[in-house]
Amino acid sequence: MKVENMKHTALSRRMKYLLFLYVFLGFAIGLFCWATYAYYQSTVPSTISIKAGTSEEFNLRVPASGILSTDSETTLALNQPLTIVAGDTTSSYQMRLKLFGIVPLKDVDIQVIENTTLTPVGRPIGIYVRTQGVLVVDTGSFEGAGGDKYAPSDYKLQAGDYLTAMDGVAISDKKQVREYVENGNGAEIIFQVSRKDELIQVKIKPEADANNIYKMGAWLRDSAQGIGTMTYVDSQNQFGALGHGINDMDTGELLKLGSGLLYHTEIVAVKRGEKGNPGELTGVIEYKPDQVSGVIVDNTMQGIYGVANAELLSEYTAGREALPIALKQEVTTGPAQILCAIDGVAKYYDVDITKLTPGKEAVNRQISLEVTDKELLSVTGGIVQGMSGAPIVQNGRFVGAVTHVLVQDSTKGYGIFIEDMLGH
Repeated sequence: MKVENMKHTALSRRMKYLLFLYVFLGFAIGLFCWATYAYYQSTVPSTISIKAGTSEEFNLRVPASGILSTDSETTLALNQPLTIVAGDTTSSYQMRLKLFGIVPLKDVDIQVIENTTLTPVGRPIGIYVRTQGVLVVDTGSFEGAGGDKYAPSDYKLQAGDYLTAMDGVAISDKKQVREYVENGNGAEIIFQVSRKDELIQVKIKPEADANNIYKMGAWLRDSAQGIGTMTYVDSQNQFGALGHGINDMDTGELLKLGSGLLYHTEIVAVKRGEKGNPGELTGVIEYKPDQVSGVIVDNTMQGIYGVANAELLSEYTAGREALPIALKQEVTTGPAQILCAIDGVAKYYDVDITKLTPGKEAVNRQISLEVTDKELLSVTGGIVQGMSGAPIVQNGRFVGAVTHVLVQDSTKGYGIFIEDMLGH
């Protein structure tokens, strides 16, 4: 009996061991498949651009087939070099990719774009923007004269809401809202609110605080300002800057632009970047009409855009020629340069492009780079705040713009392809 029990126990242990082994093996295979899928997804760009009137050879080295939809459907193999010939006019197509011809991988937009040139700027700019309506940063409570707590906006407004009108009157700034609430003697107010691009109406009844001042219990913001770098201008004096959008510091959301201006600025101090503590460019901005260097008309995830002041622009770009743009497939890892003005004069500094991930979801982090220039490293420690938008140039072509610094290593950072900035 003991022998049989021992055999049964040994068999049970063996079965458990085999079961564990199969589960572990299945998990490992699943993890490998997921990692392979994620790698190929990040390798393949979501958009492929081709300059009008040219041909491009692609070698994505991906074991996938693609169905290109034009006037008819064409099946393409992406595990070998592929040449696409573009016509003389701009147009767009779509290619649906399947890994190993079976597993859906990604839909790729193929854009035929103008063969354009841009002038790199690399000069610091002062930025001032006003929101479209008034942004709700947060809601909270306050104490009334009798010690009671009031929170009139709780569960009615949310962080990220935009107040666009009150009792039918358009809202221009937070001062207007505050005065309307304080002078309303506690009467209920109907706010028009833009919430995630949907317009709704919200009723709020202000309450008096301990000083008998009426409040609605909401923190509001109507503007933002800071320093960045102008990236480029085109032949029509239209500019692109930053390489990323202007987000609210509290909500993290992209600000809805009401209006905005660029101002001439001078860098007066540089705080060197250190491990865990990114550096910063400190500039002086005079918010005067004669210091306006441009009008901002758009704030997007890829940057801010608008029209530059022609007079100041001639100063910014004096002696600098327009460069042809480099599409994603034309950018390579290796030596490159960034253009920025640390001491008042825009100069090129050496960097290395260390990694390219054109399929990465965050378009502002698809170029990985490292500063190698000894002069820039000695002054700034690498990439610092305020350098967002600094042009990246490689082999005489406009590649993109600096967007972020690595907090733990200021010599390293990220950039955006100029193709994505132009496709905003």
